[in-house]
Amino acid sequence: MSETAIRICNLSKRYQIGAPQQRYQTLRDSIASGIMAPWRRLMAVGRPKPKAEDSVLWALQDLNFEVKAGEVIGVIGKNGAGKSTLLKVLSRITEPTTGYAEIRGRIGSLLEVGTGFHNELTGRENIFLNGAILGMKQAEIRRQFDAIVAFSEVDRFVDTPVKFYSSGMYLRLAFAVAAHLEPETLLIDEVLAVGDLAFQKKCLGKMGEVAEQGRTILFVSHNMGAVRSLCNKGIVLDGGRLLQYGDIGSAIETYYNVTAASSSPKETSTPKSGFGFGPVHLVDSESRTVDQKEGFEVATTLHLAHPVCGFTLLCQMEDMHQRNVFHLRRESSDFGTDKEWLGAYDLRVKIPALWLEPGMYGVYFKILLRGNLASSRYVSEVLHLDFAGESSGWGAVLTPSTEWSMVRAATDPVQTLDATAATL
Repeated sequence: MSETAIRICNLSKRYQIGAPQQRYQTLRDSIASGIMAPWRRLMAVGRPKPKAEDSVLWALQDLNFEVKAGEVIGVIGKNGAGKSTLLKVLSRITEPTTGYAEIRGRIGSLLEVGTGFHNELTGRENIFLNGAILGMKQAEIRRQFDAIVAFSEVDRFVDTPVKFYSSGMYLRLAFAVAAHLEPETLLIDEVLAVGDLAFQKKCLGKMGEVAEQGRTILFVSHNMGAVRSLCNKGIVLDGGRLLQYGDIGSAIETYYNVTAASSSPKETSTPKSGFGFGPVHLVDSESRTVDQKEGFEVATTLHLAHPVCGFTLLCQMEDMHQRNVFHLRRESSDFGTDKEWLGAYDLRVKIPALWLEPGMYGVYFKILLRGNLASSRYVSEVLHLDFAGESSGWGAVLTPSTEWSMVRAATDPVQTLDATAATL
């Protein structure tokens, strides 16, 4: 049985909202404060006092879980769910209010761009500084130095102070240090969103290598495609509480359900304007996870408050990078010969298996009206879908199931020479 790398017991973190920051006061500050005290009390008369519960924020509440050594865990949740706070507690940047966290081995953390860097030092000096902060010996840093510089692609500027680096250069060097200095546990907090697409792929590949070496990774990201391809388990946080800890597919499904419940508008019989779409949903499915080798059907209700002589309907799907996967178009004449369209219409689109790369995709509808309303267009809400299946690992949009074969060619010159030699 794998040993436990991280153990979280009844962990909670409380912040006081609006609390004045404590600082060292000089004699001058004390005198000024005493003079201003009557004035502050006078200004506070009649002002409603904030409720005690309104001034307290529980960023984490009673978390309990264990992470085994060598596991790659995706930490997911909405903004403000407590993901970054959890990693800060594990990194010993902040102390928990109650409970505790036990961590075995050395920790490498990349919680924001350039964590632990000093702007006045060069890239070379910061590599040694950051390595020392992570508990590495100088010999270990020297052994990995060339690999760090090569990965970060800042070799020309390694002796330049990092205050002159672009945000991309800063990020590449910071990630390279954290990934190459061989900590037993690596904590990464959404920093890959800063880099370009090529660098994101490079970083994900490096994290995959780190995971294969048996090291533990906690990865915070809103990129569900990256989370699914890299992680084998997931932690879902909401409001500082642990909603689920388990299989990554189930965790992503829980995250989508929570996001949909909080962001979806209240269902009404018609949109406020009288024109537009009702909620978009999968037909005959309460889940938002689709297998890449299966077709699916999306549906909505189209509302037309006034007579319309014609329209154009669009159904679009985009991947997590806002690239179009498909763009379907139908004219009103394709659905019948009615001269006028008025009222509510159920709309369904049946889509065949697409063999999409696992990850998050969005499907939505548009309508372009004709006649007096020709300048009007309406867009539906976005239905977020999680496609599950096998990943190619190369970030492609499509990953179809294919059959490969390879046999020696009849005209292979090597084979011909072998046959000639055998007859001699």
